[in-house]
Amino acid sequence: MARFFGMQKVTSPSNQAVVRMPVSKTIPDCLFMFFSASFYCREECQEQVHRYPNAKFRKFSTYDNAWSYVDRDEEDSSYTSNYSSKHRRRDTSSTVVYTDGCCTRNGQYEARGGIGVYWGPNHPLNVSERLEGRQTNQRAELEAASRAVEQARAQNVPRLQVCTDSKFTTDGMNKWVHSWKQNGWRAYNGGEVVNKESFQKLDSLCKGMDVTFKHVPGHSGLVGNEMADQLARKGSRK
Repeated sequence: MARFFGMQKVTSPSNQAVVRMPVSKTIPDCLFMFFSASFYCREECQEQVHRYPNAKFRKFSTYDNAWSYVDRDEEDSSYTSNYSSKHRRRDTSSTVVYTDGCCTRNGQYEARGGIGVYWGPNHPLNVSERLEGRQTNQRAELEAASRAVEQARAQNVPRLQVCTDSKFTTDGMNKWVHSWKQNGWRAYNGGEVVNKESFQKLDSLCKGMDVTFKHVPGHSGLVGNEMADQLARKGSRK
């Protein structure tokens, strides 16, 4: 019996396309973010798209056929994406996750932090939790990223791209952490690394994995970022 892959394509209000396709033994694990649900009939596909304006679905017998449709449809569409076709295709080599942290009354006695991890619509790994420990916005951002990497490790994801609107997190992991470690986990001026324990935790979780940290603009209509933000805010209220 031939297996069919249902593809859901959602065009967000910001005119950015989100494509999701199902997990399959014939599809690499590194496409976990995009292949997040299996659909075997029209009714199942319809259930996934009916809540979204301008959404559509179609069946495919192979992965290559599905991507051919996506590429053709992107070329024919009238909207302008924030990412080039080359960029989108490169992103699919890694599992993509969006993380966010928030803290109301940041720096004050009654501060309440939350973390959000967004893998996809109604994904079982989505996280919305209160921040444990010291309640600050930067800690929340780092702990959200750590939770995502921790989940990816448990799922044996070989390559992961963590998308966050926290420059503190991306700069720390992409630019500073190597120098900090060489300097005995001290800043370049010999001072204490801000949120050292959180950075050490995140760095340790990344060992043995191919993890990249990508900065995305916050509150710009990017669906993944907006959903992670909602999850973090909800978590802070728990």
